Amino acid sequence: MSEKRDCYDILGVPRTAGPDEVKSAYRKAALKWHPDRNPQAKSEAGEKFREASEAYSILSDVQKRATYDRFGYAGLSRGGFDGGVNQTIFDEFQDIFGDFFGFEDVFGGRGGGRGRSRSQRGADLRYDMKLSFEEAAAGVNTKIRIPRQEFCEVCNGTGAKAGTGITACATCGGKGQVHYQQGFFTISRTCPECRGAGQIVRESCPDCKGKGRLERSRTIDLRIPPGVDSNTRLRIPGEGEPGGNSGPAGDLYVVLDVKPHPYFERRDADLYCTVPVSIVQAALGTEIVVPGLNGDEHVKIPEGTQTGEIIRLKGKGMPDPHGGGKGDLYVNIHVEIPIKLTREQRRLFEQLGTTLPVENRPAHRDSSLFEKVKDIFG
Repeated sequence: MSEKRDCYDILGVPRTAGPDEVKSAYRKAALKWHPDRNPQAKSEAGEKFREASEAYSILSDVQKRATYDRFGYAGLSRGGFDGGVNQTIFDEFQDIFGDFFGFEDVFGGRGGGRGRSRSQRGADLRYDMKLSFEEAAAGVNTKIRIPRQEFCEVCNGTGAKAGTGITACATCGGKGQVHYQQGFFTISRTCPECRGAGQIVRESCPDCKGKGRLERSRTIDLRIPPGVDSNTRLRIPGEGEPGGNSGPAGDLYVVLDVKPHPYFERRDADLYCTVPVSIVQAALGTEIVVPGLNGDEHVKIPEGTQTGEIIRLKGKGMPDPHGGGKGDLYVNIHVEIPIKLTREQRRLFEQLGTTLPVENRPAHRDSSLFEKVKDIFG
């Protein structure tokens, strides 16, 4: 048995060739050695055609190509790669392959026999779910009901009335596709008669009206992790609609909408709130109680606290849904100035004012007061 040729030599590309260059080279080789274009040397052309397809199958796959570059064909064999032609190549270059005579002889049946419908993956589904702020913070175990299309139990998804059966479509010969020859190219389209099914129902199932599917509701257990936010998408594999021709089911995506909190503002995992304190509390210092996610939190207000100062409570924010711990709670202090004063209050303030004189001049740019005012007003 002769030694197999180098993949790069087969396609005529350098070892540094990119994916587009490899694809273009394979297209040229496949057209050149297409058996229908070489009727006088069909056997030789078929071998060249198969050789080019196998080379492209290796060089177009990142993992296979890396293994081949290091160890050659022997490395592919040890790595568990079959070394054959991938089905995806036939899908990608349908205009070249078409449904030509001798297809199974060239590739040993790898492309699939005639009259065999391709499996189809089921459709993905979306479910929008609203959560309260507290539910998003704590996480939720719940159940949801999903409407989706499922196979009809009466006809087992065939769409045919019991006892009538189905027949192969005469238009496409049961393949689900019709082919049109244009010069050297074969163009495939979905059969308009059977709409790609490859089969015709003689008499429709009375339950599903020949569709083969019925809408059903399915209850699914759902675990929502703590700390999720609006627009978070949770993927539940295989809970979408069932696939056709024994294809895999689609997935279900649950999209969350978290209601805003009347007290907290959220920024990722951190929470922010504004708490009013009296001028006396700010001047003398005190301890106040503010609501938190897990109950009341005690906050110490230092003596001489000014409006706009922020006190950080570490680890009192939202949980990270990816397991990164918790955010922080930032308490923004707002010192409230009384609007109306009683006579006694006014007298006391006036008396206090004589002991706390302030020269009303603009603050220097380098003063701490100037910096605080700049922070407050931006």
